[in-house]
Amino acid sequence: MFAIVEIAGQQFKVAKDQKVFVHRLDAKTGDKVSFDQVFMMADGDKITVGAPAVANASVEAKVVRHLKDDKVIVFKKKRRKGYRVKNGHRQSLTEIVIESVGVGKAKKAAPKAKAEAPKAEAPKAAAPKAAKKAAPKAAADFSSKTVAELKELAKAAGIAGISSMKKADLIAALEAKK
Repeated sequence: MFAIVEIAGQQFKVAKDQKVFVHRLDAKTGDKVSFDQVFMMADGDKITVGAPAVANASVEAKVVRHLKDDKVIVFKKKRRKGYRVKNGHRQSLTEIVIESVGVGKAKKAAPKAKAEAPKAEAPKAAAPKAAKKAAPKAAADFSSKTVAELKELAKAAGIAGISSMKKADLIAALEAKK
């Protein structure tokens, strides 16, 4: 059984009891870490591909140690110009051992959060329409509005030459129109 999983921004093909060197993780030596971004799982002939991730799948691993990779030399030279630059780099790595690859229990909290989101968006859609109608009359604080909103208000108020005006000019013209 193996899986394609995203660990620290990179994708790895992992199997149980495999040692993997990944970019440095924020975990102490001996800690157990879990990765939920599993893109594909294969168990013999049974292959599961996610869209983009496999639902309820996770890979459990244990941090073995933190280390630095071999030095990489970056040498730049321009011939006949006397230009030579030498830089080195050692990448910080974490060695992990994959303990398990599998599918966990279904998470019930996620669907509730998605169901509540549309309810919250409905009142927001109605509020801007009311604000546009009330704004010229109430003349709320114009400095908190964007230039596009100010241009719409100026257009509704019948102010000419708004396309070349800056934010400060728009605010002054709207306040004078009050």
